[in-house]
Amino acid sequence: MAEQTMVELVQTALRERGAGEDVVAAGQFMPRGHTGSLFAGGLVGDALGGPGGDLADAIATVGGSVAGAHMHDAASGLPSTLLVGVTATHVYGFDSKTRHTPAGRMVFQIPRNTLETKVHARVNVRILELIETTTGSRIELEGNRIPLTHSKDVIAALEE
Repeated sequence: MAEQTMVELVQTALRERGAGEDVVAAGQFMPRGHTGSLFAGGLVGDALGGPGGDLADAIATVGGSVAGAHMHDAASGLPSTLLVGVTATHVYGFDSKTRHTPAGRMVFQIPRNTLETKVHARVNVRILELIETTTGSRIELEGNRIPLTHSKDVIAALEE
């Protein structure tokens, strides 16, 4: 159900931009390093929380996590959350607040005939590298292993 919603959101965004391609897979991704920065920020926040009890520690940990992820995402040049859609000829990335809201601005469009993909499995994420072979430009994304994000579906469609 969630996958179909994401496919429809990307399909709608493409139609609004005049592209008539059919979306074969869509999923939610974040910039590579987002999860690690979230974790590291939480550790720093916890250390800075100091004595003050459980509430102060919890607030500092959460604040550090959020700050770490936001700082990393801003440095990456990518939005914090992206909807990535795959068609027969292109891979598209859109800024998206959640996997249930309409796709925002288009962040990237890469022709599949000049695309090389690499996938790296990590403990709790899959890293997807999108490499445009004529220029060497690369976009590095991470997809959560939680099935609700459907990042695995996007990776599978790109490996076909």
